[in-house]
Amino acid sequence: MNSRTPVTSSPTTKSYLLRNLLSQVSRSFYLTLAVLPASVRTQVGLAYLFARAADTITDTDLIAQSERIIYLKDFQKLFTLDTIDWQIVQSIQAALISHQALPAERILLERLKDCFQLYLECEPADQIRIRRLITTLTKGMEMDLTVFQDGTADHPQSLETPKELDRYIYYVAGCVGEYWTNLMCAHQPSLTHWNVEQMSDVGIHFGKGLQLTNIVKDVAKDLRRGRCYIPASLLKTAGLTTDSLLQQDSWHAFQPLLNQLIRQAMEYLDQGWNYTMAIPRSEVRLRLACMWPILFGGETLKLVKNSPSVLNPNYQVKITRSCVYRIIGLTTISGGSSFVGTTYWKRLHKQCAKK
Repeated sequence: MNSRTPVTSSPTTKSYLLRNLLSQVSRSFYLTLAVLPASVRTQVGLAYLFARAADTITDTDLIAQSERIIYLKDFQKLFTLDTIDWQIVQSIQAALISHQALPAERILLERLKDCFQLYLECEPADQIRIRRLITTLTKGMEMDLTVFQDGTADHPQSLETPKELDRYIYYVAGCVGEYWTNLMCAHQPSLTHWNVEQMSDVGIHFGKGLQLTNIVKDVAKDLRRGRCYIPASLLKTAGLTTDSLLQQDSWHAFQPLLNQLIRQAMEYLDQGWNYTMAIPRSEVRLRLACMWPILFGGETLKLVKNSPSVLNPNYQVKITRSCVYRIIGLTTISGGSSFVGTTYWKRLHKQCAKK
């Protein structure tokens, strides 16, 4: 995709987008971005900002669902055209900016033009990678708006089958592992020995593990939004429905199913750990950028497993800041050591596997 008029962004604009703004929309992801090698930092940060913009469109509840689908498709269209249609950008901004309760999300939409200007400065191959990523990610967001369109806080709607869940987590996260692998192999000479197709498949599982972790920790939050990502067919095997999940006394019936999903997430994250260990020791920054979300995910799953309040919408499953700092400190001081990281990961694995 190329613009017919040359556009350049100032170093100040680039710094603001990839530092100030990105740290506001996601502190945890900003930590990962900051540790990445400089050769890929812009592409990863920019892709994340686009993904958050699409997510903001999807979640602007003050606008009718049918309208959000239109604006999401318009946003998706921006990545399929030969030129940037600035009128589409402006129409999205005009419709959505005033409805943002969170300042960071409002600013993100206000700076959308700057994001696209920075995108146009990326190498053509990197533009193609970002384009493929965003057009895939937004398919998952379309599912959010269509599959759950009749769901309410009193009567949530669910996905139907495990196959549908698998498709969803690929759209919203598995494709990120695919993007990440292709990008890193293109820009990091130390990864030239990787089989890109094979490692992309492993990267997909990595992404799926992170998304499944989000799903199990946010069950109550999603139910309150009228959404249940746990398939109806799985709920049925446990004698449950989406409505019964709203009752706190469903915990005991739900726990075996929850543990099953935790084990699945851990298996996916195991693939992510194998992926991380395949990164050469010399690529400390890249190793850390992969280690941190896996270890954060493992700690989160441990909390979910041990919390009977996971169905309580007033309870937030979130690892402590001290836990985050401990993980960062241990892995950084050890220089992304396989021994230190793997010891930590195996301990988390054992704790999550306990009955």
